[in-house]
Amino acid sequence: MLQGIDITDDDIQYAERILLPEGKEFDDERKAFIRNLSTIDLQAVPGSGKTTALLAKLLIIERKLPFPDGSGILIISHTNAAIDEIKGKVQKHCPKLFSYPNFIGTIQSFVDEFLAIPFYISTFKKKPNRIDNEIYEETITKNLKFNLRGFTTQEQKNAKYFLIGNNCQFSFRLVYQNAQIKLVSSINGEELPITKPKRGKNWQDFSNVDKNRIREWLVKFKSSIMKKEGTLHFDDAYFLADVYLSKIPLIKVILQKRFSLVFVDEMQDMDIHQYNLLEKVFYDEGNSISIIQRIGDKNQAIYNSVKATDIWEDRADVLRLNGSQRLSKPIADVVKKFALYNDANFNIVGLNECVIKPHILIFENATIGNLIPQFAQIVRTYKEQGSFTNSEKSVKVICWNTDWKDDDASRQDAGKLRLEDYHKGFKKEKSKPKQDYDCLKSYLLFYDKSRQTLGPLRKNILNAFLKILRLENINTSDGRPYTKKKLINFIREKDYQKYEELNLNIYNWSIGVIKGNTSEVFDGVRAYIPNFFAIFSEVALSTSLPFINNDTTGVFEVSTETLEISNHYKEEGLEIEIASVHAVKGQTHCATLYLESYFQGNYESERLTNQFLGNSFDDRRVYHRSSIKMAYVGFSRPTDLLCIAVHKDRFDKYLPGINKEEWEIINVQNDR
Repeated sequence: MLQGIDITDDDIQYAERILLPEGKEFDDERKAFIRNLSTIDLQAVPGSGKTTALLAKLLIIERKLPFPDGSGILIISHTNAAIDEIKGKVQKHCPKLFSYPNFIGTIQSFVDEFLAIPFYISTFKKKPNRIDNEIYEETITKNLKFNLRGFTTQEQKNAKYFLIGNNCQFSFRLVYQNAQIKLVSSINGEELPITKPKRGKNWQDFSNVDKNRIREWLVKFKSSIMKKEGTLHFDDAYFLADVYLSKIPLIKVILQKRFSLVFVDEMQDMDIHQYNLLEKVFYDEGNSISIIQRIGDKNQAIYNSVKATDIWEDRADVLRLNGSQRLSKPIADVVKKFALYNDANFNIVGLNECVIKPHILIFENATIGNLIPQFAQIVRTYKEQGSFTNSEKSVKVICWNTDWKDDDASRQDAGKLRLEDYHKGFKKEKSKPKQDYDCLKSYLLFYDKSRQTLGPLRKNILNAFLKILRLENINTSDGRPYTKKKLINFIREKDYQKYEELNLNIYNWSIGVIKGNTSEVFDGVRAYIPNFFAIFSEVALSTSLPFINNDTTGVFEVSTETLEISNHYKEEGLEIEIASVHAVKGQTHCATLYLESYFQGNYESERLTNQFLGNSFDDRRVYHRSSIKMAYVGFSRPTDLLCIAVHKDRFDKYLPGINKEEWEIINVQNDR
């Protein structure tokens, strides 16, 4: 325990006044965690308020800063959204917590700032330009043309032929293991097999000598991209971090002294390379001088790439939050049967007072189109009756598998259902705007529509201009790619009139897109680009022309309005969002409809029959373990009403013995 720090009843009451509704207080489970300042794990069931308990601890520790030894607190989570939630709720109360020597950020930002960038600077004597996956892939493609010294023409051809022929120019990674650099298919994948692409009946593989030279070329090519372009993939940061820790072990001690108290939120979402790095630095086989507390729910691990493999191994000391403020008793009693980790200490106690039983909606091929409308009718009925305890919260329809991408055979197979079969307008790619796209049109279509401002469109348009400059190899005076800030500053200083013209254009274009005039805006942006480019170069546009003119979106003809509502169902004043299970993890809904979907030969009702029938999970099969995690996350979203859609054929075959005291069974009617 940290010397001289004691969390008192007064401290806890202070946090309660800030975080909890008037008259509410933390229960004994949460108080035990708030008071604990030892290296422990906290396993918390869905809706248990673990983040609120962590925030309470942070509010209290803030009052005891600075620590006598000058050390700080490190708070890490998997996503920016989780970090934003922490900042939004306590930053105004905790000014010291958000300044040196403390650090609050994602695992990626921590690795970048404290390991990858310092090692990069010490190695290459300059800062990296970008750490970004999409920009990295663009850079790799552009640089496949250049040659490396020390290799013959044929050896270079072999390496490029291997990359392009095996379609892995973006996917290969470097990892540092046992003091050796290894090539792997992905950061946690297998070692990359060097094999000549199979072409024709006289195919012959590379010789062993050729394979070794290809490996050498790939490592040097990757290194040259790092040094020459200064562009890193997010995974490269972990490679550099591992090399740094191996070559200079003292860094681990320095970080432990800097951060005497470490909190890792949403620990179950860490991938194995992130998990191993955190353990290496801050647990150090039990020898660390840091206290590290890992917080999360192993049963909700659906983001790491290992999927069915156990990554998070419990500490000797595990605290638990079994009480769920979100779930009602009827829902909690069902959800706990779908827990992958369900030892004698595991339980879910539903504290929400709603008494509605979970529903199974049985549909047939002829009634699948009425499934979501009937769910909407059920929700409206309960709302009108006043049966919901959280009617102000959202209503959502969710599914594990959403689409079949380009697999037309599967797309036409009525026996392989996915979200787009239940809701024809679903468009997966619209829900997650990116920073970088393959064509200009996409920047006008795929922006963050959740924010009611012009900011996301302005950001996208500027990102499109930055991509044009990168494609044309136009950089700042010090040879680095432009950022949005540097771009704006450069134009303002060079020609203020052109700066005002650009700002006015971006404003008008953004308004135009919002009004649904996307085609006209696209024509206007294209017409303006030569004038924009002339600010930087007297040479005409060349390399960027395919990006500007090609249409690779495949959906440009669809109106902005259609794109905006494609993932929603609206009827009689009720709006229901349609989403994937991954997209709603961490959310709380009033009512949720979970649609079973086809995955690797089966549906949830087939793999998880025993759990629907009331038995705990005990199965080592990989796809069953994947299914149980997805069901656990999806089923635990709603406070009041959980509905699960199961096809009649599967219900009759697998679930005829289901306990109707626990489940409400409804047949979907074809009355529309």
